[in-house]
Amino acid sequence: MALREARPFLIILTIAALLCAFLPHPFSWITVLPVLLFFYVLYFFRDPERSAPADPDLIISAADGKVIFVDEVEEPSYSKQKMKRVAVFLSVFDVHVNRMPYAGTIRKVTHQPGKFLDARVPDIDIQNEAMNWLVTTERGDMVIRQIAGLIARRIVAWAKEGQTLTTTERFGMIRFGSRTDIFLPLDCELLVKPGERVVGGKTVVARWPQR
Repeated sequence: MALREARPFLIILTIAALLCAFLPHPFSWITVLPVLLFFYVLYFFRDPERSAPADPDLIISAADGKVIFVDEVEEPSYSKQKMKRVAVFLSVFDVHVNRMPYAGTIRKVTHQPGKFLDARVPDIDIQNEAMNWLVTTERGDMVIRQIAGLIARRIVAWAKEGQTLTTTERFGMIRFGSRTDIFLPLDCELLVKPGERVVGGKTVVARWPQR
């Protein structure tokens, strides 16, 4: 699915490279630019397979990137109450496919129009364009928030309301730099710290309370 999102960019860059090939010397070197961008787009839209630990108490990162916030904040979209948050910033070099942190059913998906400011700013989640996912699991509700950033201009949703997804299953992506937040119940134990690198669909970020 990620490569499908890349198709328009690849077509445009292929046409640009072909047109640049006809430029006279000394401008013919410009042909290398669309070629380099072509390979970068392939790199950016990569979608590696991931496997999560089998422990049913563990919650997995929804995204690749750097953890920037691990805290308790008011969840702004659905519960409007305090929840634990793990916020991951995705640079333009990270995999941008988002994966389900824990198996569950998507109860609601809402799109929030907004700005495209630096996603690393603390309160940017309520200012920037975002996609909010309310997910019901057997252990409780969680919220996933995809936030567009300074470079990202489109949030892509692959899953739909009412759909049940397994842990690590892909539900969408954000194009070209962004942030993905997970909001969890207060009785969950957070297992990562700000500054750590995480891998979507693989790195454990939290644990449900004992049954």
